[in-house]
Amino acid sequence: MDYLKLEIIIPSDYQESLIAELFEMDFEGFEQYDDRILAYIPQNRFSDVYREEIEQWLSSLREHCYIEKEEIEETRNYNEEWEQSIQQQSIGNFFVRPTWLPGNAPEGMILLEIDPKMAFGTGYHETTRLMLRAIPKFVKKGDRVLDVGTGTGILSIAAVKIGAHSSLGFDIDEWSYDNANENIMINNVKDRVIIIKGSFDVINADSRYDVILANVNRTAILSMDKELVGHLNKEGTLLLSGLLEQERNIILQNEYFKKLKLVHEDQEGEWIVLIFKNS
Repeated sequence: MDYLKLEIIIPSDYQESLIAELFEMDFEGFEQYDDRILAYIPQNRFSDVYREEIEQWLSSLREHCYIEKEEIEETRNYNEEWEQSIQQQSIGNFFVRPTWLPGNAPEGMILLEIDPKMAFGTGYHETTRLMLRAIPKFVKKGDRVLDVGTGTGILSIAAVKIGAHSSLGFDIDEWSYDNANENIMINNVKDRVIIIKGSFDVINADSRYDVILANVNRTAILSMDKELVGHLNKEGTLLLSGLLEQERNIILQNEYFKKLKLVHEDQEGEWIVLIFKNS
């Protein structure tokens, strides 16, 4: 099978978000570098519609980005090579390790074993790291957690390993649903983490949570604003990420999030996490 290789010049800050978008378009493998991504797709699956969608996504960034393409023959397993590029790392209280690398967590750190399978949430993106650093500060022992757009399930796993009673994660993506369920098995938390496919439509309207985690993007957050606030317990905590610095005021001025109190925020690169408390 002939493949198409796209070389997309894009800063590292935006790469994992773009990979998540490309994966939805049937791209099968990626190589990541400091300033670009090489993305591979069977030639017969690529179209001008896909290219236009990618260009529109890139045009929304403030950075100068562009695409070059090249036809190639299939000679390598690009998906396997992308997975192998992911390395272990320490993030706050957590030691995140891909399943194929041996080794234990350093003393005093909590091990998160993740087999990413191309789902968002490898720990490589700034927004995932911001959420992982915040979880030990805002998730208390016995909390009931809701993980919105769970991806690999890494945040749900981290929440229960830090002491939460349980976490319910959901994602509309079939691949993420399967991958997150694999990861909760790997981390031996299947008794405290449930992953379901869908969005807020699969959540009981009367359900309330002590902590809600939403590491998605601005559009998704704003489309779920009423539900994010409505499913929060009194004195509950809402953690929002997947947001760029310039999107901060848009979130703070939202009619639903204005009902909450902003208690903490953090930033890495151009990405931010905003943490609210319900009263």
